[in-house]
Amino acid sequence: MNIYKQLYGRTPDGEDVDIYTLTNDRGMEAKIATYGGILVSLTAPDRNGKYDDVVLGFEYLENYFRFSPFFGCIVGRYANRIANAKFRLNDAEYALAANDGPNSLHGGKKGFDKVVWRASEIATSDAASLALGYTSKDGEEGYPGTLSVIVVYTLMNDNSLRIDYTATTTKDTVLNLTNHSYFNLAGAGDILGHQLMLNADQFTPANATLIPTGELASVEGTPLDFRQLTTIGDRINDPHEQMVRGKGYDHNFVVRGEAGVLRPAARVVEPKTGRLMDVSTTEPGVQFYSGNFMTEVVGKRGQTYNYRGGLCLETQHFPDSPNQPNFPSTVLRPGQTFKSTTVFAFCAE
Repeated sequence: MNIYKQLYGRTPDGEDVDIYTLTNDRGMEAKIATYGGILVSLTAPDRNGKYDDVVLGFEYLENYFRFSPFFGCIVGRYANRIANAKFRLNDAEYALAANDGPNSLHGGKKGFDKVVWRASEIATSDAASLALGYTSKDGEEGYPGTLSVIVVYTLMNDNSLRIDYTATTTKDTVLNLTNHSYFNLAGAGDILGHQLMLNADQFTPANATLIPTGELASVEGTPLDFRQLTTIGDRINDPHEQMVRGKGYDHNFVVRGEAGVLRPAARVVEPKTGRLMDVSTTEPGVQFYSGNFMTEVVGKRGQTYNYRGGLCLETQHFPDSPNQPNFPSTVLRPGQTFKSTTVFAFCAE
């Protein structure tokens, strides 16, 4: 197991950004930047043993400043949407940046995806880990409390990438963290031929601005039923109201089983290469996004990422939970430690 560090570039403010390359004994490789905690690249083997990059991203740091649809980054303080860019906590109302129509999305104008994280590396005989730390000051992007966050990326010898999140706060606050990688197990083209299974019997229907209505609805009889492996493109243009509102799949699914316990959330299979990705999480939900808002973007190796060129499986709490009393709570209080784990495991068949 090896970790290699090099300078990736500098922010517009002149702050150094490093990129770390983690490799395991099988030849799998993960590249992680301290800017945004971005998973810049991740290789996985096909059925012939050939490793290829399976996440979307950019060759050069500067491209992440110009335009990035949250490629590979750590999202916070609150991943996903908060309705009308505000929430109430302890009888106080907190105003956030409205950066997605009337709503706040992925932490606001300068979320955790746009800051430089502190890094420390750990290598053992069976894993290579990179620990990233960031302190979000009280009031940053409108959120209360000084929040101390540590995110640890661990590349295992079994070809899995584990992400562990911990956080503490000085005041009552709300928190929802995830990684926003776009996966394409073929390494190129669109993801419509990928097959998906979600360990979910329910989803949270959304309104016209993609805010949950508060209902937990059954997937039965809808194009959102992925309880068996299903080709993503088969029903993506279904006229179901939810599909029209999301312009495809952009929905939170309720992961079966007990939240807080690491359990299966999703499986993705790419038939042509044989690549398979299993996703496990301790989180109560997973947001499946099929790249509906992607436009032509020139990414790594000069490759053009087109419409629906990648899919996201964002393990997280439900969208708008601070305004939805029936959803699992996202409140973190002083003296408590937020903990969350997600594992992306790769193989080929």
